[in-house]
Amino acid sequence: MSTELVDKSAVGVTGPQYHVGVQAGQISEVVLMPGDPFRVQLIADRLEDPVEVAHQREYRTVTGTYKGRKITACSSGMGCPSTAIGVEELARAGAKVFIRVGSTAALQPHISVGDLIVSEGSYRNDGTTPAYVPLPYPAVPDFELTMMLKQVATEFGEERGFAAHAGLNATDDAFYAESPEWIAKLSSMGLANVEMESSAMFVVARLRGLRAGMVCAVSGNLVTGDVVYGKANERLHTGWEHSIDVALEAVYRLGL
Repeated sequence: MSTELVDKSAVGVTGPQYHVGVQAGQISEVVLMPGDPFRVQLIADRLEDPVEVAHQREYRTVTGTYKGRKITACSSGMGCPSTAIGVEELARAGAKVFIRVGSTAALQPHISVGDLIVSEGSYRNDGTTPAYVPLPYPAVPDFELTMMLKQVATEFGEERGFAAHAGLNATDDAFYAESPEWIAKLSSMGLANVEMESSAMFVVARLRGLRAGMVCAVSGNLVTGDVVYGKANERLHTGWEHSIDVALEAVYRLGL
């Protein structure tokens, strides 16, 4: 019996990735990451010649082009564990830039459903990133990418009639453990929104020499009670489309 310990940093360096199922040559250096596999289609609809290259577990991956630039969309699933795995494996297959385009809940009363929020950094209330780095380590996105996301979101918002915001967000693990007291605490710290994936994306990207950013659509406001869980939400669906358009245009303008 072998007694050699497995070094996971060396696993999957070549060939198809264990969880995501992609390999080098199948994806772009730029990946847009929604949480829901079904929302990958919203991105594919905006690409030329989109091709589904893999769909394993929560990770659905489609590659196409936008204004001549190769773009990949890959869902992350919910939460930091699956996001960290996705970023790690996609990077091994050649990805260098990640933009999260998911949903988020607002924590300030002036932010409405369907608005966009660009993250300037994440409060790490998750259990995944402490396995990578100690808690004082910041979870921050790429500065240049973030500035471009803010610029494009503001421009598109003025053109299309939605509001664009930017600020710090929280990343939580336990959706149903977010009590009114916890929501009030996050809001009192001036955090703009809360979601479940960005801290892992930002930390892993920094550690691996990658670039990451986030522009999300507001699914509900936790301090005003404007939430529509379990119901059709046209404002949110439109917000998803706006976030994808902003991310694609930011990539194009930066020449990524």
